[in-house]
Amino acid sequence: MKSIVASVKMQSIESNDYENILLNTSGLLDVRAPVEFHQGAFPSAANFPLLNDDERHQVGICYKNKGQQQAIEYGHQLVKGEVKRQRVKQWVNYTKQHDNVYLYCFRGGLRSKITQQWLHDAGVNIPRVQGGYKALRHYLINQLACSHQHFNFILLGGLTGCRKTQLIKNLAHGIDLEGAAHHRGSSFGAHSTAQSSQINFENQVAIDFLRAQKNGTETIALEDESRFIGSVDIPKNIFTKMRCSPLVVVESKFETRLQQLLKEYVIDMEQEFIAVHSNSDDAFDYFS
Repeated sequence: MKSIVASVKMQSIESNDYENILLNTSGLLDVRAPVEFHQGAFPSAANFPLLNDDERHQVGICYKNKGQQQAIEYGHQLVKGEVKRQRVKQWVNYTKQHDNVYLYCFRGGLRSKITQQWLHDAGVNIPRVQGGYKALRHYLINQLACSHQHFNFILLGGLTGCRKTQLIKNLAHGIDLEGAAHHRGSSFGAHSTAQSSQINFENQVAIDFLRAQKNGTETIALEDESRFIGSVDIPKNIFTKMRCSPLVVVESKFETRLQQLLKEYVIDMEQEFIAVHSNSDDAFDYFS
């Protein structure tokens, strides 16, 4: 049987320009298994796996028991015919819907090379990320570790309902930590869909700081937050600098705050949960 390795015959196009990949692409094609994607991904990434979770598990067992070459051949048996055609079709459609697409697997190895080859065979040529997800994640971790050194921080504080988050969003030099966390930061701050994982939160914040640095920003506006936003943890180096940064207190009339709280935490929240849970009773049962 023809080996998958033998099918990877084109000269691979790859890039390690991680800053450009993270800031200037409108789409990242993540071909890892769904279980890997859900553990951590990047804001512009979409998951269209070469191997689904079960197939990846089976290939892993084969690799353990029979070695790499047998595992590769077994993977080739699992992904062929109509299964292969449908997966290639998904990849092609994604590349048509986004500009400047890059693809990656976990380490930028065989899975992304195979995907790249099959796309090439379908008439589509896109580069893969050198080192894959692991390299991009390592790059962002390094960025996050030193990002606070490049900026001055100014914090926006005030009572709930003063629209601090909206003000942060409207500022050219603002970074929305609650948006990255997908949580409002209060006791009733959950959204109808799951909160960002710690990894996804860190990836988004690192990219936001990287973009600000690229744009020559000197001062970053952040909302005054506790160490935790819902279940995610603000990186210690950033939070430490936040604690000793100047604070601007945003004030608003009680009536204005009351109307904002009613809109955000009752009316909008109910509609958001109804959209996910079908009806009002089910939506409010979420908090029971």
